[in-house]
Amino acid sequence: MRRVLSIRQWAIALTVFVCFCTATVLGYVHNHADSEFEAFTEDFLLQELRSDPIQLHYSVDDPGIYNIDEASLTLPVYHAGDASGDIYALSLLSDQLAKYSDQELSETNRYLCKLMRSYIDAVSRTAAYPYFSEPLAPSSGAVAELPILLAEYRMDDVQDVEMYLAILEQIPGYMDGLITYEKEKSAAGLFMADSTADKVIRQCSSLMDTEQLKSRTHFLQTTFVDRMQALTDKGILTKEKALSYQAVNDRLLTTVVAPAYDRVADALTLLKGSGRDICGLAHYAGGQDYYQALLRLRTGSDRSITEIKQMLRNDLSYNYAALGRLLRNNAALQDKLASDRACLPEMSPEEILEHLKDAIKEDYPEIPAGQDPEPVNCTVKYVDDSLAPYSAPAFYMTPPIDNTVNNTIYINAMDTPDDLSLFTTLAHEGYPGHLYQTVYSQRFCEESGITPLRSLLYYGGYVEGWAMYAEMSSYDYAAELAGGTQSDAADYYIACRLDRQIQLCLYSLLDIAIHYDGATLENIKEILASFGTTDNGTVEAVYSYIAEEPCNYPKYYLGYLEILELKKQAAKVWYKNNQTAAASYDAIYVDPDFLNYFHGFLLRNGPADFKTLSDALSS
Repeated sequence: MRRVLSIRQWAIALTVFVCFCTATVLGYVHNHADSEFEAFTEDFLLQELRSDPIQLHYSVDDPGIYNIDEASLTLPVYHAGDASGDIYALSLLSDQLAKYSDQELSETNRYLCKLMRSYIDAVSRTAAYPYFSEPLAPSSGAVAELPILLAEYRMDDVQDVEMYLAILEQIPGYMDGLITYEKEKSAAGLFMADSTADKVIRQCSSLMDTEQLKSRTHFLQTTFVDRMQALTDKGILTKEKALSYQAVNDRLLTTVVAPAYDRVADALTLLKGSGRDICGLAHYAGGQDYYQALLRLRTGSDRSITEIKQMLRNDLSYNYAALGRLLRNNAALQDKLASDRACLPEMSPEEILEHLKDAIKEDYPEIPAGQDPEPVNCTVKYVDDSLAPYSAPAFYMTPPIDNTVNNTIYINAMDTPDDLSLFTTLAHEGYPGHLYQTVYSQRFCEESGITPLRSLLYYGGYVEGWAMYAEMSSYDYAAELAGGTQSDAADYYIACRLDRQIQLCLYSLLDIAIHYDGATLENIKEILASFGTTDNGTVEAVYSYIAEEPCNYPKYYLGYLEILELKKQAAKVWYKNNQTAAASYDAIYVDPDFLNYFHGFLLRNGPADFKTLSDALSS
């Protein structure tokens, strides 16, 4: 029997039908927008991966996943005028991102779109000043960085070996492109200072030492032999084939790579005299504006220069006063700080990493399993003597996005002279620093189906700020470890941490003073003298480094302070949402549940700029 609907039932049915249609339309709009955005991000990811064979090799363990023919890729070569073209390319990306409506995207895609907009906007602001960049900076430039990347180039099969040798053949073109850019910088009146050029010229000679190459003791030869031996041991290469590849490597290093480095040195020699004496960006037309743009890009902070200065000054004043009180209350501490810091039990780098890995378990969430059941491991290596003068105190080699099992940390023995500096350095680079953060983030994205593109958007302030946060927390772990051997371990390690914070904060302020306020060497001498540093050699070294590497110290320390600001914000959220939270924020900050909540939030939502993280924390 057919049932007749009442007017009320018809109204209900009509309402249900309208809601169904609306949901269907909205679902279609969401699905269509998501599909279009995901296709765009996949294309963007592929373009980034294809742009540089070295970057691809370090970023992806199996390029076949992305249908990329690694052998077809070549090193990016700069051509005359390319710098000006970057602005147009970035504007096209920005226009494309503007087409996507936040309301039409899923939560995950909406967050990625916001990250990409912020990232492209920050890069575009610096691209507006095409000749302020310095790809040959003594500490972070291509001349010093390329040999490290080559020495660590992963070789799992014959294709990897042949790709590596093909890259060696392309180095002359790559270096010639850098020479072209330096000539354009010179024409624009923005060439490096003669003293900086001299450093890079010495690097070229030192890194491609002809005597070492002749005697086959160069680190790019010895590391290559080691990799050939590993492939031979696995049965992938015969001994004859391995020797053949070694001969090709020796020939290319001697006749191709070394001459390319010589050409860079010769070009810089000829360009000397076309730049100014070493000084900050503020002394150039447009330099202040470029510095503000660079500061935002490198740190991920959208604060004004005035706000940043005040933030740094407050931190410096607080820590300086805290250290003063500590020293007044413990007369022996001053001598202890000036003496040998051999206070921790004797441990190898590997043992320190294992200790830290265990020590952080209460305060940091466990690394997700991802799709690889293998345990995460790390190999610690020491920087070659020829690289040591130009290398950072330590650095972590980021693993491929599809294989986070094997990790590598390099230590510069010149900059880790005692047990405490080694301990805190390994916390910075390992646990809970770069290694932990990188592996956690990549495995979380892997488990959650989030595009690996997020791993390629570099947010230096987040990445280095996190590592600095990890380093500062490691002083507490050191105090616990040394507690059985020192009665005043807590005060000693607090003093060491405060001393480190004061130095980094001061250098961050000097960065702004030099590059934004136009402070000269004489100005810096006066500032450092007020903090007890009067040695001319030390002062000049500090001034030169900061002048040559703008925004490097703020990337670390301002990034760290921004994370502390997020921690304060998180405590308010935690206090509001958790009825059992302690009444005091100081108590919340050391609560393991809160720390897990906060650290987990940062790891799941980063890397990112700090405005995006703050918005996500509030939502």
